[in-house]
Amino acid sequence: MGFRKLNGKNIVITGASSGIGRAMATQLVRSGNHVLALARREERLKELQDELQLAAGSLAYLAGDITLEAYRQSAFDWISENWGGTLDVLVNNAGIGSIGPFAKSDEVTLRKVMEVNFFAAVELTRLSLSALKQSDVPVVCNIASVLGHTAMPMKSEYCASKFAMHGFSDALRIEMAAEGINVVLVSPSTTRSEFFAAVLSGASQQAKGMTADKVATLAIKAIKKGKREVLLSWGGRCLVAFDRLLPSTLSRILTRWYARQSASKVGS
Repeated sequence: MGFRKLNGKNIVITGASSGIGRAMATQLVRSGNHVLALARREERLKELQDELQLAAGSLAYLAGDITLEAYRQSAFDWISENWGGTLDVLVNNAGIGSIGPFAKSDEVTLRKVMEVNFFAAVELTRLSLSALKQSDVPVVCNIASVLGHTAMPMKSEYCASKFAMHGFSDALRIEMAAEGINVVLVSPSTTRSEFFAAVLSGASQQAKGMTADKVATLAIKAIKKGKREVLLSWGGRCLVAFDRLLPSTLSRILTRWYARQSASKVGS
């Protein structure tokens, strides 16, 4: 799809109280759009609304748990009542992480990660399709991760949720093409390469990743340009390319790295 302007558009953003979601909401409202911010922490949403009172656009919010059907329905009802049932952009950003060996985790952790990172986004998308179809330039923007392309040890649940989002986005994009709905998958790295530099160098420190503002800027740019998928960092692109070109080599490197990490924890 070609370039689309983002001005005066109706936009829903989940996980909008902090991080990437908050940064996207801020940038989009300041550029004249109307944002419905969804998140659990009402005080943070109210703070954001107050910060943007003088902005070119507007921000409304609904506080609640995105994994609950009733909350998702309340968001859809709000769109119907306040925006005449038209939604231009849905940004599925809400997410939680999980780190540690799979063998020491549990079903509760896995289900929580999948509910927040995948099922809630899928069901909000399903609910929003009719409103998106009322738009001239509808977009679903799914914030995923480089770990939805290449898996890493110690993050099995998180990787599973992001791989699921990757597959869902690719399938939905094909299904919605005839409806004119673009689906863009945005894959940032929470650290510059999601362990890539640490794994290759043997370093214990993770490099700092992009700021939330930078990720938000690039995600909005991807929406405007009608991209289908973007990997936001150089390290992330290198990691994915390495995995595609030399999967066995990367697997051996990761196995050695994980063994060193496990041994150091046992010895400490």
